[in-house]
Amino acid sequence: MTFTFKPVGPAAYDADAIQDTIQRALASAGIDTSSGPMQGVTETIRRALSAGGGTSSPTRPTATDSVIDVTARVIDVEDRAVAAPAERPRTAGRGTFDTFAFGNGAGERSYKLHVPAGMADSPRPILVMLHGCTQSPDDFAAGTGMNTLADEHGFLVVYPEQPSGANPSKCWNWFNPQDQLRGSGEPAAIAGIVREVAARHGGDLQRVFVAGLSAGAAMAVVLGETYPDLFAGVGVHSGLPYGSASDIPSAMAAMKGGRSGLPGLRDLPGAVGRAAKKAVAPIPTIVFHGDRDHTVQASNGAEILDQAKEAYRARTDGGGLTATESEGAADGGRRYRRTVYRNGAGQVHLESWVVHGAGHAWSGGDPRGSYTDSKGPSASSEMVRFFLGLHRGN
Repeated sequence: MTFTFKPVGPAAYDADAIQDTIQRALASAGIDTSSGPMQGVTETIRRALSAGGGTSSPTRPTATDSVIDVTARVIDVEDRAVAAPAERPRTAGRGTFDTFAFGNGAGERSYKLHVPAGMADSPRPILVMLHGCTQSPDDFAAGTGMNTLADEHGFLVVYPEQPSGANPSKCWNWFNPQDQLRGSGEPAAIAGIVREVAARHGGDLQRVFVAGLSAGAAMAVVLGETYPDLFAGVGVHSGLPYGSASDIPSAMAAMKGGRSGLPGLRDLPGAVGRAAKKAVAPIPTIVFHGDRDHTVQASNGAEILDQAKEAYRARTDGGGLTATESEGAADGGRRYRRTVYRNGAGQVHLESWVVHGAGHAWSGGDPRGSYTDSKGPSASSEMVRFFLGLHRGN
């Protein structure tokens, strides 16, 4: 695991003290930084907290890497799309997969769009796919195989790209308070991209879904909470609950066990061991998480479900969801536990997949992409099935 910090302006902290506290916390949690996925974290933290906050050159990620970065910026914006396509679409296989540009008050973002071949009889559903740290739209598309499913089912797939200028490791800044708000920062930029795609490519704004991996999954949760009128469903793979962090120390604590995994980090400013913010949008959600994920602990997946159930009960004045649990095994050999939560009308509102023995990787993914595990059930197929089966307002 690589932790890359990018402080802005003069450091207003004792770097040695922070480094010492982090190392004590890691040790108290039984995390060995001398080998395995945490190898090199000590030196990285030391360099990052020193004057200038230098970082090392990125390498190709593996299923055990993860990155946290932060940039200091506060942007409050109205949605004002001003961009044009960066290039003309080209036919590739059964559909097109091309790069476009978008800009509004939250900044500029490139995105890739897959459009299935042929004319649509009606507006197409839209699926937004948010990559993880160090990934790219092409990498994420290859690893998830989502474009193939889009060709089969006839929906648009949008892959917003996080530039290194917004985050040195291209992570979505899910832990920044300004990026957890409607009309602000990254949620506003992504929502603007969705509206542009719908207007220009015949998208159905009643059937817009968002899914992501790791930092992208955490941002998908944020989008479901901040834009429930735009997103009809959320897919979360190895992600974190809404508002579970507000800075780097609390993000590290959340990733390692939900505010209590690294007790020593509570000594740092902002990492006070508090619970996540309360989510109030009862948006249909499907969650995938490996129970051997040591980058983002599986307890975070359970907390995402708890948030969603609480939001649903609040909307229905205490009405609950009925859970049905089953066990199974994927063709690749991994076993899983699937839990389906239905409302009073029998409609599926929440779904949870715990993949046994899986780490921090997209279940059922293609090894041509990074952070994939081909042995598990197909998260892509199950998310598409879940999304296309939803009824707006369930």
